[in-house]
Amino acid sequence: MNKVVLMGRLTRDPEVRYSTGENVSAIARYTLAVDRRIKRDGEATADFINCVSFGRTAEFAEKYYRQGIKIIISGRIQTGSYTNRDGHKVYTTEIVVEEQEFAESKQASDNYQAGHNSGNYNQNNQPAADKDGFMDASSDDNLPF
Repeated sequence: MNKVVLMGRLTRDPEVRYSTGENVSAIARYTLAVDRRIKRDGEATADFINCVSFGRTAEFAEKYYRQGIKIIISGRIQTGSYTNRDGHKVYTTEIVVEEQEFAESKQASDNYQAGHNSGNYNQNNQPAADKDGFMDASSDDNLPF
């Protein structure tokens, strides 16, 4: 079985190209910064994982994904290799995305990108809960769709 589930932030806007020929299809490439659980010298570290999606999944990424947003993806690991211009063999590893979705509200993503917290958010840029542990969902801005 080859199944991967990741949550992270896009390091840049997706790069989208379209195939040529009879069946034109979108191909999106992006890199996810996925936080590691273990911190080095008290500072967070991350892995930068290359992802590729095809067809409607790629078109969705092109339309809605931007640098800094947090997403969840599932897919499979794919490895490969090629010989570069210098004649050296280069090995590649990437995630072929099968499913993807937003991992936070647009407001939380905007706050993260602005580099500061605003509104009713905690220090981790997550919606703050009230004393009963519930979050305010009265605004449509908190919905990821």
